[in-house]
Amino acid sequence: MKKKNCNFLLHTLLKKIKIKFNKSKVKNISINNIGDLFNSKKNYLTFFSNINYLSLLKNTKASAILVKNEHAKYVPINITPIISKNPEIDFIRLAYIFYPDSYYSKISYDNYNFEEIKKKFKTLKFGLNFYLEKNVKIGKNVLIGNNVTIKNNCEIGNNVVIGSNVVIENSIISDNVHLCDGSIIGKKGFGFKFIDNNKCLRVPHIGKVIINKNCEIGANSVIDRGSIANTVIGEDTFIDNFVHIAHNVQVGKKCILAAQVGIAGSTIIGNNVMIGGQAGISGHLVIGNNVKIGGKSGVIKNIQDNEVVMGYPAKLFRDFVRNNKWKRY
Repeated sequence: MKKKNCNFLLHTLLKKIKIKFNKSKVKNISINNIGDLFNSKKNYLTFFSNINYLSLLKNTKASAILVKNEHAKYVPINITPIISKNPEIDFIRLAYIFYPDSYYSKISYDNYNFEEIKKKFKTLKFGLNFYLEKNVKIGKNVLIGNNVTIKNNCEIGNNVVIGSNVVIENSIISDNVHLCDGSIIGKKGFGFKFIDNNKCLRVPHIGKVIINKNCEIGANSVIDRGSIANTVIGEDTFIDNFVHIAHNVQVGKKCILAAQVGIAGSTIIGNNVMIGGQAGISGHLVIGNNVKIGGKSGVIKNIQDNEVVMGYPAKLFRDFVRNNKWKRY
């Protein structure tokens, strides 16, 4: 998603979203973008509302931060704190100033025709009804099926295979990736907040999907673009059919996700993790390396490295077996 070309003084931004502040305590610095705690740079504005991310707060490079009064004591002295009753909601309002078109997907109609595609991408082979917007980068020896859409803000690596009826937006697809039929990569995620009078404030999505080398994404699977950060799939990871990966999720290297797995937003999955079919993982969790999660499990808390869990709520496998002794009939 392209950012609106803008540079604001901090006081001006805060007035736009009607935040009350003390001019003598809030530096009127220049703000040219917004970001999460990890990816923010100088002259970025970010927010902090979850104590679990305290380590990220201490290391953020942002110049200003929206924060609750009780969390202001944790803000590094080189960052300008802005006291907010609800930092996340105020951050969403600011995001729409910088990215006014970040919720709805648009078709630019600035796309290549059939002859232009053949001329520009010499080694590309593609089927019927291929819609390709300009400014997309495509590597060598890429195969694309029928009824495929690839929109602006995408990069496709070498030796990538894309099945039929695939939609790709806001994504970086690395070498040797296989996207099976019907997969949807880089569309907006499921995010909203209810505010005054139950008005729904939709969460903007300005991140990307990054799929690293040698991955396979199964048929009809969906990987949402990040809201503020990116959604990342590590190298050599295989994802089965009908899997949903929500915004900001990070899946490590050499993972295997069986059919109908669902991973909620901002969860981090380690390396060499195996997840059985129809398992669900709640948001904002950390799943360690070499973890195995049994089919149909419901994970609602962090899992340490090398653990094997099963059940709902997911527990260590030995405890699951002990508590669910099979009866002989």
